[in-house]
Amino acid sequence: MVDIDYLAFLENILTDNRKEKFLKVLENRTKHFTIVVEDIFQMHNTSAVMRSCEIFGIQELNVIEQRYGKSIDKEIAMGAQKWVDINTFDSITNCVDTLKSKGYQIIATTPHSTDCLLEDFDISKPSALFFGTERDGLSEEILQRADGFLKIPMVGFTESLNISVSAAIIIQNLTSRLRNSEINWHLSENEILEKRLAWVKNSIKDIKRIEERYFSENVK
Repeated sequence: MVDIDYLAFLENILTDNRKEKFLKVLENRTKHFTIVVEDIFQMHNTSAVMRSCEIFGIQELNVIEQRYGKSIDKEIAMGAQKWVDINTFDSITNCVDTLKSKGYQIIATTPHSTDCLLEDFDISKPSALFFGTERDGLSEEILQRADGFLKIPMVGFTESLNISVSAAIIIQNLTSRLRNSEINWHLSENEILEKRLAWVKNSIKDIKRIEERYFSENVK
């Protein structure tokens, strides 16, 4: 549980505009959908996906680093890593099992014999949307364990989009529909408090010294 007194102490350091911005952004954050990228060779694409998550209100990005193990490109993410939760996994199995245990259905974003067009996708169920590598697409393990398949309708000669573009289109469409629905997609009260605390700490440059002073004066 979040220490409300500690949160209030830290928030008093911020401007009123900053605090109001946090609350406004958190009103539009969701974990109803979560995004997964699998072994993306070009990490600038993962950074761009993270940026789309942040812009359109997806709170969690899951990264499977089974082969490449590269780091997020902070320049391309443009600070999004401060506001989006990044969960890393060293195997597909671990990632899929973890997300299923949280109640997510596994959705592979790839054309398939039983796929669903983006505009027809049922947004009512919590879903983990998987995006594959630029070269090979999603792995066979994910395709085998997927609960459903999703594709973007295309009418041109080209049959595929860059992963960061695909993710942006799908995330914008689904989150927009979600906000116009009656589905309870918001963060819980405790999740909002946790994010307020994390974000205010990310916003204070000398946070370690301030924390030490606070706890030395208030913890008996």
